[in-house]
Amino acid sequence: MRDPESFDDFYAGSVGRVISQLYAMTGDRAEAEDVVQEAFTRAWQRWDKISGYADPEGWVRTVAWRISVSAWRKATNRLAAHRRDSHPAPVPGIGPDYVAMISALRGISADQRRAVVLHHLVGMSVQEIARETGASPAAVKARLVRGRQALAAELQEEATFGV
Repeated sequence: MRDPESFDDFYAGSVGRVISQLYAMTGDRAEAEDVVQEAFTRAWQRWDKISGYADPEGWVRTVAWRISVSAWRKATNRLAAHRRDSHPAPVPGIGPDYVAMISALRGISADQRRAVVLHHLVGMSVQEIARETGASPAAVKARLVRGRQALAAELQEEATFGV
């Protein structure tokens, strides 16, 4: 039997954090909000099982990421045009440095972006990222190294050209 109170507490305590993480991964605040809400809906439907997991928040984050990837695969051209022609709108409570970081994250590969966000923004270890993403620890380490290098170049370009 589902326990609405425990789910409500879980949701209230983690929804903002997961949206922020998915925003950093996807570079699109609206998409992040949509996929996280869908992931929480799925969590509620399976709450009896998921509430017993060691990391229900990780489950929600992974499901939200997979929903995002699936949507991306279905609409590659639309998203490419959107990213090419849009500028991130200011979000209340989020400073210009965060917006610049999100913009720079858009310039690196999705796998690198996900590893960097999970490690540096979420605070997960290489082993935890490997478990969540299904990649080997060596692949996670490589993505982190290459992602940080690519991110540094993106941030330098933004600082130089004011992009």
